[in-house]
Parts: sequence; C-alpha cells; structure tokens
Amino acid sequence: MVQPGQAFCSKCGKQIVGTIAVMPSHAGRVDQHIHLLGILWLAMSAFNAIGGLVLLIVGNTLFAHMIEMGVPSQVPRGFLTALLTTIGIIVLAKAALGFLAGWGLMQCESWGRILAIVLAFISLFNIPFGTAIGVYTLWILLPAPSQQEYDAIATKAA
Repeated sequence: MVQPGQAFCSKCGKQIVGTIAVMPSHAGRVDQHIHLLGILWLAMSAFNAIGGLVLLIVGNTLFAHMIEMGVPSQVPRGFLTALLTTIGIIVLAKAALGFLAGWGLMQCESWGRILAIVLAFISLFNIPFGTAIGVYTLWILLPAPSQQEYDAIATKAA
C-alpha cells in the first residue's frame, strides 16, 4: 500500500512517478446488505399488518353474527372473538416493531440493529418467510465484527 508523499514502492523499490489515485475501500458485509435488510423488514411488516387487520376484522365481525348464520349456540363466540382480537393485536404490534426496525436499519440508527436482532429471533418461528428473514438478519447483524461495522456506519450517518 502506497502512503501519501511516498517516493518509492515499499515492495519493489521502484520510484513512484506522477499522482497517486486513492482507491475506495471495499464495503463490508453490513454496508452491502443493510439497505436490502431494511426493505425486507418493511415488506414483511406490511404483510404482518395486513394479517393482523384481517384477524381483528374477522374476530369482531364474523363471530358477532354467528347466530344469524345458523351456527349452534354452543360455539364459544366470546372466547373466539377475544382470542382472534388478542392475536390480531399481537401481530399488529409485531408489524409496528418491524416497520420501526426496517426504518432504523435504513437510517442506520444505533438502536436499529438491536431491534432487528430481537425481531429476527421472534420471526424464526414464522415459517417460511419469517424464518428466512430472521436467518438473513442474524447472519448479517449478529457477529461481533458486524456490530463494529454497524456502529461505524451509524456514527458516520449521524
């Protein structure tokens, strides 16, 4: 590697004539994948939000009209309504956190990496797409060198 102001090559000893162009450094693994990872989290969260809204709508409208549809009165409507509403709220909360993680990764916020890692572990149970995004997120962001590179990117972006 040639240093600024160096007159001779350190390997071969030849004299350096002319100007030296600075080569850009090779981007690290985190820098290459962080934008795509943010987009994937935003897309996954959009699908989770749609699913959560469907659960809320089905839980609060379909089960309210079960008697009118001819379903026997022994069916626990209240339980099913509460169950689907609770699951829908949990899915919507996960979607909101996923939107936040995707935005945090794309903006290189210091907290974005930690939030994405936590959500990646949770998403591993969401087969097949959540598992894929979870594994990809952990592969990019979990190793210690990735933390150092992400911190450097976040510091530069701030």
